[in-house]
Amino acid sequence: MITQAQTLDQWLAHCERLHPKNIDMGLERVKVVAQRMGLRFMCPVITVAGTNGKGSTCAMLESILAQAGYRTGVYSSPHLVHFEERLRLCGEPVATDDLVAAFAAVERARCQQGAELSLTYFEFSTLAIFDVMVRAKLDVVILEVGLGGRLDAVNIIEPDCAVITSIDLDHMEFLGSDRESIGLEKAGIMRTGRPVIVSDPMPPQSLLDHAVEIDADLWRLGVDFNVSGDRQQWAWAGRGRRYSGLAYPALRGANQMLNAAGVLAALAALRERLPVSAQAVRAGLALVELPGRFQVIAGQPTLVFDVAHNPHAVAALAANLDAMGYFPRTHAVFGAMADKDLVTMLGRISPLIDCWYFTDLPTARAQSAQRLLAQWQAQNIRKNVSAESYPEPAQALRAAIKRADPADRIVVFGSFFTVGGVLKDAPPRLHALHVPNS
Repeated sequence: MITQAQTLDQWLAHCERLHPKNIDMGLERVKVVAQRMGLRFMCPVITVAGTNGKGSTCAMLESILAQAGYRTGVYSSPHLVHFEERLRLCGEPVATDDLVAAFAAVERARCQQGAELSLTYFEFSTLAIFDVMVRAKLDVVILEVGLGGRLDAVNIIEPDCAVITSIDLDHMEFLGSDRESIGLEKAGIMRTGRPVIVSDPMPPQSLLDHAVEIDADLWRLGVDFNVSGDRQQWAWAGRGRRYSGLAYPALRGANQMLNAAGVLAALAALRERLPVSAQAVRAGLALVELPGRFQVIAGQPTLVFDVAHNPHAVAALAANLDAMGYFPRTHAVFGAMADKDLVTMLGRISPLIDCWYFTDLPTARAQSAQRLLAQWQAQNIRKNVSAESYPEPAQALRAAIKRADPADRIVVFGSFFTVGGVLKDAPPRLHALHVPNS
Protein backbone atom coordinates (compact mmCIF):
# COMPACT_ATOMS: atom_id res chain seq x y z
CA MET A 1 0.00 0.00 0.00
CA ILE A 2 1.47 3.36 -1.05
CA THR A 3 1.87 5.83 1.81
CA GLN A 4 0.49 9.33 1.23
CA ALA A 5 2.90 11.36 3.37
CA GLN A 6 2.80 15.12 2.83
CA THR A 7 5.83 16.51 4.67
CA LEU A 8 9.50 15.60 4.95
CA ASP A 9 9.09 14.70 8.62
CA GLN A 10 6.24 12.34 7.72
CA TRP A 11 8.35 10.67 5.03
CA LEU A 12 11.30 10.24 7.39
CA ALA A 13 9.03 8.72 10.02
CA HIS A 14 7.66 6.36 7.34
CA CYS A 15 11.20 5.31 6.41
CA GLU A 16 12.03 4.52 10.03
CA ARG A 17 9.05 2.13 10.28
CA LEU A 18 9.53 0.25 7.00
CA HIS A 19 12.32 -2.17 7.86
CA PRO A 20 12.93 -4.15 11.06
CA LYS A 21 16.63 -3.22 11.06
CA ASN A 22 18.36 0.17 11.02
CA ILE A 23 21.17 -1.37 8.97
CA ASP A 24 20.68 -4.30 6.59
CA MET A 25 23.78 -4.73 4.47
CA GLY A 26 23.04 -5.71 0.86
CA LEU A 27 22.26 -4.18 -2.51
CA GLU A 28 19.55 -6.44 -3.97
CA ARG A 29 16.45 -4.57 -2.76
CA VAL A 30 17.79 -1.09 -3.35
CA LYS A 31 18.99 -2.05 -6.84
CA VAL A 32 15.52 -3.25 -7.82
CA VAL A 33 13.89 0.00 -6.72
CA ALA A 34 16.58 2.08 -8.44
CA GLN A 35 15.99 0.17 -11.67
CA ARG A 36 12.25 0.75 -11.40
CA MET A 37 12.97 4.48 -11.02
CA GLY A 38 15.39 4.54 -13.94
CA LEU A 39 18.08 6.25 -11.86
CA ARG A 40 21.17 6.97 -13.92
CA PHE A 41 23.73 9.77 -13.78
CA MET A 42 24.86 11.30 -17.07
CA CYS A 43 27.88 13.08 -15.57
CA PRO A 44 31.10 11.98 -13.83
CA VAL A 45 30.61 10.39 -10.39
CA ILE A 46 33.19 10.39 -7.58
CA THR A 47 32.50 7.99 -4.71
CA VAL A 48 34.32 8.46 -1.40
CA ALA A 49 34.73 5.76 1.28
CA GLY A 50 36.87 5.46 4.40
CA THR A 51 36.73 5.44 8.18
CA ASN A 52 37.49 9.13 8.69
CA GLY A 53 38.00 12.06 6.33
CA LYS A 54 35.15 11.29 3.91
CA GLY A 55 33.18 14.46 4.62
CA SER A 56 36.25 16.68 4.39
CA THR A 57 37.33 15.04 1.14
CA CYS A 58 33.87 15.56 -0.38
CA ALA A 59 33.82 19.20 0.76
CA MET A 60 37.21 19.95 -0.81
CA LEU A 61 36.24 18.27 -4.07
CA GLU A 62 33.01 20.29 -4.08
CA SER A 63 34.75 23.58 -3.34
CA ILE A 64 37.43 23.20 -6.03
CA LEU A 65 35.01 21.98 -8.69
CA ALA A 66 32.62 24.83 -7.89
CA GLN A 67 35.46 27.32 -8.30
CA ALA A 68 36.12 25.73 -11.68
CA GLY A 69 32.55 26.55 -12.68
CA TYR A 70 30.93 23.11 -12.43
CA ARG A 71 27.43 22.44 -11.10
CA THR A 72 28.12 20.14 -8.16
CA GLY A 73 25.96 17.75 -6.19
CA VAL A 74 27.23 16.25 -2.91
CA TYR A 75 25.51 13.51 -0.92
CA SER A 76 26.87 12.99 2.59
CA SER A 77 25.56 11.54 5.82
CA PRO A 78 24.62 11.81 8.58
CA HIS A 79 23.43 15.39 8.99
CA LEU A 80 24.20 17.66 11.93
CA VAL A 81 20.88 19.48 12.39
CA HIS A 82 18.56 19.27 9.36
CA PHE A 83 18.07 16.33 7.00
CA GLU A 84 18.37 18.70 4.02
CA GLU A 85 22.09 19.04 4.81
CA ARG A 86 22.61 15.55 3.35
CA LEU A 87 22.34 16.91 -0.20
CA ARG A 88 24.09 20.05 -1.36
CA LEU A 89 23.33 21.29 -4.87
CA CYS A 90 25.77 23.93 -6.08
CA GLY A 91 26.81 24.46 -2.49
CA GLU A 92 23.30 24.92 -1.04
CA PRO A 93 21.13 22.47 0.94
CA VAL A 94 18.42 20.83 -1.16
CA ALA A 95 14.93 22.36 -1.13
CA THR A 96 12.54 20.48 1.15
CA ASP A 97 9.81 20.34 -1.51
CA ASP A 98 12.19 18.61 -3.93
CA LEU A 99 12.92 15.95 -1.30
CA VAL A 100 9.23 15.41 -0.59
CA ALA A 101 8.54 14.81 -4.29
CA ALA A 102 11.51 12.42 -4.50
CA PHE A 103 10.39 10.40 -1.46
CA ALA A 104 6.99 9.98 -3.14
CA ALA A 105 8.74 8.74 -6.29
CA VAL A 106 10.68 6.15 -4.28
CA GLU A 107 7.50 4.98 -2.57
CA ARG A 108 5.73 4.49 -5.91
CA ALA A 109 8.65 2.45 -7.23
CA ARG A 110 8.94 0.47 -4.01
CA CYS A 111 5.29 -0.60 -4.25
CA GLN A 112 5.21 -1.01 -8.04
CA GLN A 113 3.14 -3.86 -9.51
CA GLY A 114 2.14 -5.02 -6.05
CA ALA A 115 5.70 -6.24 -5.40
CA GLU A 116 6.32 -4.17 -2.28
CA LEU A 117 9.95 -4.12 -1.14
CA SER A 118 11.21 -3.25 2.33
CA LEU A 119 13.92 -0.56 2.47
CA THR A 120 15.90 0.76 5.42
CA TYR A 121 15.83 4.45 6.33
CA PHE A 122 19.23 4.92 4.69
CA GLU A 123 18.31 3.02 1.53
CA PHE A 124 15.01 4.85 1.06
CA SER A 125 16.51 8.30 1.68
CA THR A 126 19.53 7.54 -0.52
CA LEU A 127 17.26 6.69 -3.46
CA ALA A 128 15.27 9.89 -2.89
CA ILE A 129 18.45 11.96 -2.89
CA PHE A 130 19.68 10.23 -6.06
CA ASP A 131 16.35 11.09 -7.71
CA VAL A 132 16.80 14.78 -6.89
CA MET A 133 20.39 14.71 -8.16
CA VAL A 134 19.46 13.06 -11.45
CA ARG A 135 16.83 15.74 -12.09
CA ALA A 136 19.21 18.60 -11.18
CA LYS A 137 21.28 18.19 -14.39
CA LEU A 138 24.61 18.36 -12.57
CA ASP A 139 28.11 18.47 -14.06
CA VAL A 140 29.60 16.24 -11.35
CA VAL A 141 28.22 14.07 -8.57
CA ILE A 142 30.13 13.39 -5.33
CA LEU A 143 28.86 10.52 -3.17
CA GLU A 144 29.97 9.76 0.38
CA VAL A 145 29.58 6.12 1.41
CA GLY A 146 27.49 5.69 4.55
CA LEU A 147 28.95 2.45 5.93
CA GLY A 148 31.74 0.32 4.51
CA GLY A 149 31.52 0.36 0.73
CA ARG A 150 30.86 -3.00 -0.89
CA LEU A 151 27.29 -3.38 0.43
CA ASP A 152 26.42 0.27 1.03
CA ALA A 153 23.43 1.63 -0.91
CA VAL A 154 25.66 4.27 -2.52
CA ASN A 155 27.55 1.47 -4.28
CA ILE A 156 24.69 0.79 -6.69
CA ILE A 157 26.05 3.77 -8.64
CA GLU A 158 29.05 3.11 -10.91
CA PRO A 159 31.77 5.63 -9.99
CA ASP A 160 34.13 7.13 -12.53
CA CYS A 161 36.65 7.61 -9.73
CA ALA A 162 36.78 6.09 -6.24
CA VAL A 163 38.53 7.75 -3.30
CA ILE A 164 39.38 5.79 -0.15
CA THR A 165 40.51 7.83 2.82
CA SER A 166 41.86 6.56 6.16
CA ILE A 167 41.09 2.99 7.25
CA ASP A 168 40.68 2.19 10.92
CA LEU A 169 38.51 0.22 13.34
CA ASP A 170 34.84 1.27 13.35
CA HIS A 171 31.48 -0.44 12.76
CA MET A 172 33.28 -3.74 13.37
CA GLU A 173 30.02 -5.66 13.89
CA PHE A 174 29.27 -5.05 10.20
CA LEU A 175 32.68 -4.67 8.54
CA GLY A 176 35.01 -7.02 10.38
CA SER A 177 37.27 -7.01 13.42
CA ASP A 178 40.54 -5.78 11.87
CA ARG A 179 41.86 -3.27 9.32
CA GLU A 180 42.35 -5.95 6.66
CA SER A 181 38.69 -6.99 6.79
CA ILE A 182 37.48 -3.39 6.92
CA GLY A 183 39.80 -2.38 4.07
CA LEU A 184 38.40 -5.12 1.85
CA GLU A 185 34.83 -3.92 2.49
CA LYS A 186 35.77 -0.36 1.55
CA ALA A 187 37.61 -1.63 -1.53
CA GLY A 188 34.21 -2.68 -2.84
CA ILE A 189 33.70 0.78 -4.40
CA MET A 190 36.60 0.16 -6.84
CA ARG A 191 35.83 -0.60 -10.48
CA THR A 192 37.89 -2.36 -13.15
CA GLY A 193 39.94 0.04 -15.26
CA ARG A 194 38.87 3.12 -13.32
CA PRO A 195 41.00 5.23 -10.98
CA VAL A 196 40.93 4.58 -7.25
CA ILE A 197 42.72 7.08 -5.03
CA VAL A 198 44.06 5.75 -1.72
CA SER A 199 45.03 8.60 0.62
CA ASP A 200 45.75 6.40 3.64
CA PRO A 201 49.58 6.41 3.93
CA MET A 202 49.55 2.83 5.29
CA PRO A 203 46.59 1.11 3.63
CA PRO A 204 45.60 -2.47 4.44
CA GLN A 205 47.15 -5.01 2.11
CA SER A 206 43.68 -6.39 1.37
CA LEU A 207 42.73 -3.09 -0.24
CA LEU A 208 45.83 -3.01 -2.45
CA ASP A 209 45.40 -6.67 -3.41
CA HIS A 210 41.78 -6.08 -4.45
CA ALA A 211 42.82 -3.20 -6.70
CA VAL A 212 45.30 -5.52 -8.47
CA GLU A 213 42.79 -8.38 -8.61
CA ILE A 214 40.13 -6.36 -10.43
CA ASP A 215 42.68 -4.33 -12.45
CA ALA A 216 41.65 -0.94 -11.05
CA ASP A 217 43.85 2.08 -11.80
CA LEU A 218 45.44 2.44 -8.36
CA TRP A 219 46.76 5.84 -7.23
CA ARG A 220 48.54 5.45 -3.92
CA LEU A 221 49.85 8.18 -1.61
CA GLY A 222 53.63 7.99 -1.45
CA VAL A 223 53.84 6.01 -4.69
CA ASP A 224 51.71 7.69 -7.37
CA PHE A 225 51.38 11.09 -5.70
CA ASN A 226 53.23 12.88 -2.92
CA VAL A 227 53.02 15.99 -0.75
CA SER A 228 55.69 18.20 0.77
CA GLY A 229 55.71 21.51 2.56
CA ASP A 230 56.78 23.81 5.36
CA ARG A 231 54.93 25.98 7.87
CA GLN A 232 53.76 28.46 5.22
CA GLN A 233 52.84 26.40 2.14
CA TRP A 234 52.73 22.94 0.61
CA ALA A 235 53.10 21.22 -2.74
CA TRP A 236 51.55 18.24 -4.51
CA ALA A 237 53.06 16.12 -7.27
CA GLY A 238 51.50 13.22 -9.14
CA ARG A 239 51.28 11.60 -12.54
CA GLY A 240 52.11 14.39 -14.97
CA ARG A 241 50.82 17.13 -12.67
CA ARG A 242 52.34 19.38 -10.03
CA TYR A 243 51.05 22.15 -7.76
CA SER A 244 53.43 24.28 -5.69
CA GLY A 245 53.06 27.19 -3.30
CA LEU A 246 49.63 26.05 -2.13
CA ALA A 247 48.03 27.57 0.95
CA TYR A 248 46.95 24.98 3.50
CA PRO A 249 43.28 23.96 3.34
CA ALA A 250 40.84 26.14 5.26
CA LEU A 251 39.70 23.02 7.12
CA ARG A 252 41.85 22.81 10.23
CA GLY A 253 43.96 19.91 11.42
CA ALA A 254 47.10 18.14 10.24
CA ASN A 255 44.99 15.22 8.97
CA GLN A 256 43.46 17.47 6.30
CA MET A 257 46.72 17.36 4.34
CA LEU A 258 46.16 13.67 3.56
CA ASN A 259 42.58 14.39 2.53
CA ALA A 260 43.67 17.28 0.29
CA ALA A 261 46.35 15.09 -1.31
CA GLY A 262 43.70 12.52 -2.24
CA VAL A 263 41.44 15.24 -3.61
CA LEU A 264 44.13 16.56 -5.96
CA ALA A 265 44.89 13.02 -7.10
CA ALA A 266 41.21 12.45 -7.93
CA LEU A 267 41.06 15.67 -9.92
CA ALA A 268 44.26 14.73 -11.76
CA ALA A 269 42.79 11.31 -12.61
CA LEU A 270 39.64 12.95 -14.02
CA ARG A 271 41.30 15.93 -15.70
CA GLU A 272 40.25 14.92 -19.22
CA ARG A 273 36.54 14.98 -18.25
CA LEU A 274 36.71 17.64 -15.52
CA PRO A 275 39.58 20.02 -16.27
CA VAL A 276 40.42 22.24 -13.30
CA SER A 277 42.81 25.20 -13.25
CA ALA A 278 45.47 25.79 -10.63
CA GLN A 279 43.59 28.93 -9.59
CA ALA A 280 40.44 26.89 -8.93
CA VAL A 281 42.49 24.52 -6.77
CA ARG A 282 43.96 27.39 -4.76
CA ALA A 283 40.63 29.17 -4.31
CA GLY A 284 38.74 25.96 -3.55
CA LEU A 285 41.12 24.90 -0.80
CA ALA A 286 41.14 28.41 0.67
CA LEU A 287 37.35 28.73 0.77
CA VAL A 288 36.22 25.23 1.74
CA GLU A 289 33.90 24.99 4.74
CA LEU A 290 32.49 22.02 6.65
CA PRO A 291 30.85 22.44 10.07
CA GLY A 292 31.87 20.11 12.85
CA ARG A 293 35.30 19.05 11.54
CA PHE A 294 37.75 20.59 14.00
CA GLN A 295 35.70 23.76 13.68
CA VAL A 296 37.24 26.43 15.91
CA ILE A 297 35.16 29.45 16.91
CA ALA A 298 37.21 32.22 18.47
CA GLY A 299 35.74 33.75 21.61
CA GLN A 300 36.00 33.88 25.36
CA PRO A 301 36.26 30.95 25.87
CA THR A 302 37.25 29.37 22.55
CA LEU A 303 34.88 26.72 21.18
CA VAL A 304 35.93 23.63 19.21
CA PHE A 305 33.42 21.35 17.45
CA ASP A 306 34.43 17.95 16.11
CA VAL A 307 32.27 14.97 15.13
CA ALA A 308 35.14 12.55 15.99
CA HIS A 309 33.37 9.34 17.00
CA ASN A 310 35.95 6.54 16.91
CA PRO A 311 39.44 6.06 18.38
CA HIS A 312 41.28 7.04 15.19
CA ALA A 313 39.34 10.29 14.84
CA VAL A 314 39.62 11.09 18.54
CA ALA A 315 43.40 10.58 18.37
CA ALA A 316 43.53 13.09 15.50
CA LEU A 317 41.38 15.50 17.51
CA ALA A 318 43.71 15.15 20.50
CA ALA A 319 46.73 15.90 18.30
CA ASN A 320 44.99 18.94 16.83
CA LEU A 321 44.01 20.22 20.27
CA ASP A 322 47.57 19.73 21.50
CA ALA A 323 48.85 21.83 18.59
CA MET A 324 46.54 24.77 19.32
CA GLY A 325 48.74 26.29 21.98
CA TYR A 326 48.25 26.95 25.67
CA PHE A 327 44.85 27.07 27.36
CA PRO A 328 44.60 27.08 31.17
CA ARG A 329 41.81 24.49 31.12
CA THR A 330 40.01 22.40 28.54
CA HIS A 331 36.34 21.54 29.04
CA ALA A 332 34.77 18.67 27.08
CA VAL A 333 31.12 18.12 26.19
CA PHE A 334 30.97 14.46 25.21
CA GLY A 335 28.20 12.13 24.03
CA ALA A 336 28.67 8.99 21.96
CA MET A 337 27.08 5.82 20.62
CA ALA A 338 27.14 2.77 22.88
CA ASP A 339 28.68 0.53 20.19
CA LYS A 340 31.90 2.58 19.97
CA ASP A 341 35.21 1.71 21.62
CA LEU A 342 34.55 4.24 24.36
CA VAL A 343 37.35 3.14 26.68
CA THR A 344 39.97 3.77 23.98
CA MET A 345 38.33 7.04 22.90
CA LEU A 346 38.31 8.38 26.45
CA GLY A 347 41.84 7.18 27.09
CA ARG A 348 43.28 8.94 24.06
CA ILE A 349 41.96 12.37 24.93
CA SER A 350 41.67 12.30 28.73
CA PRO A 351 45.17 13.73 29.34
CA LEU A 352 44.01 16.97 27.69
CA ILE A 353 40.65 17.36 29.47
CA ASP A 354 40.23 19.10 32.83
CA CYS A 355 36.42 19.21 33.09
CA TRP A 356 34.00 16.67 31.58
CA TYR A 357 30.33 17.27 30.77
CA PHE A 358 28.87 13.93 29.67
CA THR A 359 25.53 14.10 27.85
CA ASP A 360 22.65 11.90 26.80
CA LEU A 361 21.80 11.96 23.09
CA PRO A 362 18.39 11.73 21.37
CA THR A 363 18.82 8.24 19.92
CA ALA A 364 18.43 4.74 21.32
CA ARG A 365 21.91 3.86 20.01
CA ALA A 366 23.60 6.31 22.37
CA GLN A 367 25.38 5.46 25.60
CA SER A 368 23.74 7.19 28.56
CA ALA A 369 25.52 10.13 30.16
CA GLN A 370 25.59 8.29 33.50
CA ARG A 371 27.21 5.26 31.90
CA LEU A 372 29.79 7.43 30.12
CA LEU A 373 30.59 9.07 33.44
CA ALA A 374 31.03 5.66 35.07
CA GLN A 375 33.29 4.43 32.26
CA TRP A 376 35.45 7.52 32.57
CA GLN A 377 35.66 7.19 36.35
CA ALA A 378 36.75 3.56 36.04
CA GLN A 379 39.89 4.53 34.13
CA ASN A 380 40.66 8.04 35.37
CA ILE A 381 43.93 8.35 37.29
CA ARG A 382 44.25 12.14 37.24
CA LYS A 383 43.49 14.32 40.22
CA ASN A 384 41.67 17.65 40.08
CA VAL A 385 39.57 16.61 37.07
CA SER A 386 35.81 17.15 37.39
CA ALA A 387 32.97 15.31 35.63
CA GLU A 388 29.19 15.70 35.56
CA SER A 389 26.32 14.35 33.42
CA TYR A 390 23.52 16.18 31.61
CA PRO A 391 20.33 15.20 29.75
CA GLU A 392 21.18 16.91 26.45
CA PRO A 393 24.14 18.56 24.68
CA ALA A 394 22.92 22.18 24.82
CA GLN A 395 22.50 21.98 28.60
CA ALA A 396 25.96 20.43 28.97
CA LEU A 397 27.43 23.26 26.90
CA ARG A 398 25.68 25.89 29.01
CA ALA A 399 27.20 24.32 32.13
CA ALA A 400 30.65 24.37 30.54
CA ILE A 401 30.26 28.02 29.51
CA LYS A 402 29.20 28.96 33.03
CA ARG A 403 32.22 27.26 34.55
CA ALA A 404 34.89 28.15 32.00
CA ASP A 405 37.21 31.13 32.35
CA PRO A 406 37.63 33.48 29.36
CA ALA A 407 41.03 32.03 28.44
CA ASP A 408 39.81 28.40 28.53
CA ARG A 409 38.51 26.33 25.64
CA ILE A 410 35.49 24.04 25.29
CA VAL A 411 35.55 21.07 22.92
CA VAL A 412 32.28 19.42 21.86
CA PHE A 413 32.77 15.97 20.32
CA GLY A 414 31.90 12.27 20.20
CA SER A 415 29.03 12.12 17.68
CA PHE A 416 27.13 14.02 15.01
CA PHE A 417 24.32 14.12 17.57
CA THR A 418 26.57 15.81 20.14
CA VAL A 419 27.78 18.53 17.78
CA GLY A 420 24.40 18.93 16.11
CA GLY A 421 22.76 19.28 19.49
CA VAL A 422 24.65 22.51 20.16
CA LEU A 423 24.76 23.80 16.56
CA LYS A 424 21.01 23.59 16.00
CA ASP A 425 20.61 27.29 16.84
CA ALA A 426 23.70 28.34 14.83
CA PRO A 427 27.30 28.31 16.11
CA PRO A 428 27.57 30.44 19.26
CA ARG A 429 30.33 33.01 19.65
CA LEU A 430 31.14 33.43 23.31
CA HIS A 431 31.98 36.61 25.20
CA ALA A 432 32.79 36.00 28.85
CA LEU A 433 30.37 37.87 31.10
CA HIS A 434 33.13 39.36 33.19
CA VAL A 435 35.23 40.50 30.22
CA PRO A 436 34.13 43.55 28.16
CA ASN A 437 33.06 42.66 24.61
CA SER A 438 35.46 43.98 22.01
